[in-house]
Amino acid sequence: MSSTIGAVKQAFTSATGYTAKVADLQDVTVDHAQRPTKSLTTDHGVYISETDNWLQASNGARPGPALLEDQIAREKIMRFDHERIPERVVHARGAGAHGYFKVYDDKASKYTFAPVLTDPSRITPTFVRFSTVQGSRGSADTVRDVRGFAAKFYTEEGNWDLVGNNIPVFFIQDAIKFPDVIHAVKPEPHNEVPQGQSAHNNFWDFVGLQPESAHMVMWAMSDRGIPRSYRTMQGFGVNTFTLVNAKNERFFVKFHWIPELGVHSLMWDEALKIGGQDPDFHRKDLEEAIETGAYPKWFFGVQVIPEAQENDFDFDILDATKIWPEELVPVEIIGEMVLNKTVDEYFPETEQVAFCTAHIVPGIGFSDDPLLQGRNFSYFDTQLSRLGINWQQLPINRPVCPVLNHHRDGAMQHKITKGPNYWPNRHSVGGPVPPAEGGFAEYPQKVQAIKQRLRGPKFQEHFNQAQLFYNSLTKYEQAHLISALSFELSHCDDPVVYESYTKLLNNIDFNLAKQVAINVGGVVPNRILRENPGRSSSRLSQLAFAPKEPTIKSRRVAILLADGFNLPEVEALRAALKAGSATSWVIGPRRGPVYPAGEEIGSGAGYSSDHHYEGQRSTMFDALIIPSGAKHAQALADSGRTIHWVREAFGHCKPIGAIGEGVAFLREAVQLPSVQLASDLKSDIVTSSYGVVTVGKYDAADSFAIKQGEKSFVANFAYELSQHRCWERELDGLVSKVAF
Repeated sequence: MSSTIGAVKQAFTSATGYTAKVADLQDVTVDHAQRPTKSLTTDHGVYISETDNWLQASNGARPGPALLEDQIAREKIMRFDHERIPERVVHARGAGAHGYFKVYDDKASKYTFAPVLTDPSRITPTFVRFSTVQGSRGSADTVRDVRGFAAKFYTEEGNWDLVGNNIPVFFIQDAIKFPDVIHAVKPEPHNEVPQGQSAHNNFWDFVGLQPESAHMVMWAMSDRGIPRSYRTMQGFGVNTFTLVNAKNERFFVKFHWIPELGVHSLMWDEALKIGGQDPDFHRKDLEEAIETGAYPKWFFGVQVIPEAQENDFDFDILDATKIWPEELVPVEIIGEMVLNKTVDEYFPETEQVAFCTAHIVPGIGFSDDPLLQGRNFSYFDTQLSRLGINWQQLPINRPVCPVLNHHRDGAMQHKITKGPNYWPNRHSVGGPVPPAEGGFAEYPQKVQAIKQRLRGPKFQEHFNQAQLFYNSLTKYEQAHLISALSFELSHCDDPVVYESYTKLLNNIDFNLAKQVAINVGGVVPNRILRENPGRSSSRLSQLAFAPKEPTIKSRRVAILLADGFNLPEVEALRAALKAGSATSWVIGPRRGPVYPAGEEIGSGAGYSSDHHYEGQRSTMFDALIIPSGAKHAQALADSGRTIHWVREAFGHCKPIGAIGEGVAFLREAVQLPSVQLASDLKSDIVTSSYGVVTVGKYDAADSFAIKQGEKSFVANFAYELSQHRCWERELDGLVSKVAF
């Protein structure tokens, strides 16, 4: 009898998912679909009339200071900040490194008296943490996402935290919407899917209903969302800050990081594959560059607007969904940052480092940017949840300058302080420091306003700069953006979501909306909803940031070998690449000895390979070379994996080099479409076609250079490598003809 009852219960549970524990949880389960209350309330049950704007002192036309009395906004943000313990709510997946910052001269003193930005004799220690936003600590590095770029400056006046991203704008204008956008992009709550992706219903539902996000969506769906490396990302402070000079004149400022190596990205197919093949790709890349001496470096720039010109633009300069086009406000390069030391232990450094936008030093200030005002509250608050009230005493967070105050006790208090813990005191210890002696003083900004929730008129326009960004991209960058939108929306299974967003795209560009709608089954527009006047900026495409002098510094080059290769040739090639500060990696049929021509397999010393064909794929490298050697070339031709290796690199638009019999391998086994190859294997005339550099005979005396021409295999290959990818392959349709 009991077995019969058990079988019935098992069948019931299997069919319904109902268990005693599920029943136990019903008392604490709230189903919003059943509408248990009229609508939105606070945690203490009061109905909320407005949840899109922080209460501020505003004249109705411009944003003003956010008010701390806004208990609704504070509750919303505070509850959000404490949702994860101890992992970061956002930016959980990260990598960090130590370095230094310096300015070149004192030319910024016309804007600020902050010594960190004006004293060229200083070397300011820094710690930088790069991160993804959406995924957990265990997610992959190469997902499509915004990348965090947070820098902590340990200045002599205290810590300055510049907490930015690799994209200059954000999804929202007011910080009160931050919980909404992050809840929407995070894995959907019913099944915790997807991880590290925005390709799902909730995110696209939100941004489709929140048109202020359109500009940021364009950036995130562009190649900026899948960077090749942390070292090839721009960084932006995102928000509008202020600078104050010695004359007490105030300026609005945006901060920029520009990578020495240029701005480069992966291809989407490549990013997807690396996510499975090596989820730690970006972390390893940063560590490898530092440990091989190719220290990552960024130039530091400022965009500055005098206070008197605040209202001179057709956009609001305090709107975090807008850039300041460089044609209107040029970037002035004033310094640089170099990262030259890896962390010794990940947790106490990279994981416990904590940033706060409110951490500024004298000479730098805040603006009334509504997103910044809320971030100043939120970042401090979230550290309380993660690390406790004494988080600033942790070694990675504490300043290098002296700290003295009357803050006491709290969990994990590290300091034993003798003397009074209050001010004033009879010993005159720990009193305020006058501004003339270095004490922080707020700029005396005049505020005359009405307490209200609103956004000014200029905050209502959402598509002009989305158009500007799209128009400024190259043809291949636009094609990548269309593909990204199509990929993301095709993963949305609610027609309301993908149909709504394809309609919204028609506000940006008719042809963009039409192509995406065709790809994802959306509503194909039959007329232009909003004219695209074609305005563009020269400083938005990634191509605009190519290094002034071509470089192959830190580029990873795979040398594909089999037994019977030309050893002197390989050694000369590796020496030449090293002279250009690139790294070379031997990929062979086995990890360990690969035997060159003239050496019997298994009997000689061989030549050590770093990885075998299956152990590392072409996705891990920036380029590849196939040297000469008849037996070696035949062995490669007999291997489907090595043929795929080369075709995949070709499909990802990477430079490919081949010499002698290696050229025959390309011609006969790989069969690259429309590519011209060296025809005479006895000639030293170099043929370069669609990023494929070939030559019949290699001169071992060929010295390193980066240039194009009929002579010098190394110089021609290095030139193609310095260009990052050969996008003409994609534009001319060659990529689509190769299976990879």
